[in-house]
Amino acid sequence: MSYAVQVSRPKILIPEKVSPDGLALLKDQFDVDEKKGLTPGELKSIIGEYEGLIVRSETKVTADLLEAARKLKVVARAGVGVDNVDVVSATKHGIIVVNSPSGNINAAAEHTIALMMAVARNIGDASASTKASKWERGRLVGIEAKGKTLGIIGLGKVGLTVARIANGFGMRLIAYDPYANPTLAAAASVTLKSSLAEILKESDFLTLHTPLIASTKGMIGAAELATMKPTARILNVARGGMIDEDALVAALDAGTIAGAGIDVFTSEPPQTDSSASRLIAHPKVVATPHLGASTKEAQENVSIDVCEQVVSILSGELPRSAVNAPIILPEEYRTLQPFVTLVEKMGSLYTQHYTSGLAIKSFRTTFDIIYEGKLGSLNTTKPLFAALVKGLLTPITSSDGLNINIVNAEILAKERGILINEQRSRENVEDKPYASFVTLRARASRSVSNARSEVGRSVSPSAARSLKPQEDEDQVIQGFVSGNKPFISRLDRFKGEFVPRGTLLICRNYDTCGKIGVVGTLLGKAGVNINFMSVAPLHEDIDEGVGDVEGNESLMILGVDKPVGDDVVKSLIAEEGVFEASVVTL
Repeated sequence: MSYAVQVSRPKILIPEKVSPDGLALLKDQFDVDEKKGLTPGELKSIIGEYEGLIVRSETKVTADLLEAARKLKVVARAGVGVDNVDVVSATKHGIIVVNSPSGNINAAAEHTIALMMAVARNIGDASASTKASKWERGRLVGIEAKGKTLGIIGLGKVGLTVARIANGFGMRLIAYDPYANPTLAAAASVTLKSSLAEILKESDFLTLHTPLIASTKGMIGAAELATMKPTARILNVARGGMIDEDALVAALDAGTIAGAGIDVFTSEPPQTDSSASRLIAHPKVVATPHLGASTKEAQENVSIDVCEQVVSILSGELPRSAVNAPIILPEEYRTLQPFVTLVEKMGSLYTQHYTSGLAIKSFRTTFDIIYEGKLGSLNTTKPLFAALVKGLLTPITSSDGLNINIVNAEILAKERGILINEQRSRENVEDKPYASFVTLRARASRSVSNARSEVGRSVSPSAARSLKPQEDEDQVIQGFVSGNKPFISRLDRFKGEFVPRGTLLICRNYDTCGKIGVVGTLLGKAGVNINFMSVAPLHEDIDEGVGDVEGNESLMILGVDKPVGDDVVKSLIAEEGVFEASVVTL
């Protein structure tokens, strides 16, 4: 009788609406649970089961929630902003936060223009009046957009799109954004101003397009409103909280502001008798229920975008729009991806080979990692830094359940006293079978433990004596990528190419006849099959000191089909065998 093996698939929780096209991308590889209407308590009680969480704007991803998210690797916000996600807490836990910075740009910009025209032409009031069987043409006289000044606070992608559309109306465009690109602003016919005060004073229409952060919260209050034209109208399709709602209601009541088009509020949906509800009820306000991104096209775009990113991240690939990680250009992404695998394996090989994961006292904490060739010219190597930290720490921290990645690698390294110096060299490697080369060098330390005390790395008495002169030398691993496959090309003083995969038995021995046969025989008696073998001799260019030994040395790197027990490793240590052996799993 045969039994089907049940393979557990990663689980993704979606407590808000996501387009069917986005869901389709997920369901082939993951178990997807759509659970709408969860209370914060209900969400917290189940979040520990999930590797991925996809939200829009209603779900609050708090520090308390993330503390309970034991398996969570990615939070995806189907939209532009992430103010409903505690990014700092996510970073601490190694959870990648991604958004869709471009999926709803056009929708938000068009809604801004729609509100501007609705306020300018009294569309909301006129519609309600006409439906009530009134005909109030005289009371509902509006203004034209042509020739008016549109002030834009925040000239990012949405702000620029608003400017381009408004330019078609023949409006004068001004903007305030300390980080704006002057070239893009000029191309959109936008004049950049040096202060917010200038924008407020000159604008006939004022629109906000900034994130809600400490510096923008309440940025338009009573004092700012008092400096504006009494004929000015305010628009907000960005985030609630940037305008003091009580102050705006007071200004509308006093006639010092002519009108407002508001899509976002401090409380959504607004609570009874709240500032938001009073603003919505005001007759000079055109209000919409956070519809800026609510077009079929935008919802499909952002859903597909974030779902694609979730698939990539949970498949071990690099994020492309992570809020708490560097943005990586597509061409750099293609170059980095195979080296991420290589560097992680180099780190893991170091920890297992030199310390066997248990000899913590011999773990060196200062490393140089040198990128040569094409890697040396990349804008960012942070994914490689993260891969090294993950490789170094995972063999000795796997029981901690740490999620080590590009987001929190630097924090974790610092917490554990690990110093990694990244260096770049553009030295030409055209004469090599690879375009880039990586060297990992663990610097010598006076606190390195005696070779005899290393648990899991067996050493014969004569070898312990020969190792002693090397204790103060740097430990070196080098590697490269060829055909998207990682290779190790140097391990300490030995040079020889092998693929770092599976279980490896690494034996140091005198380079004399019969050694391979002895090792093969002992492994065969233990029922261990050799899948591949590579011999790495001392390289002629390496003169770091061989120690007081007879004859030359070499390494045997054997790929085996099962773990090799301590008893087998110890049996290899003999005069006719090898004098040092370690087992690593990659």
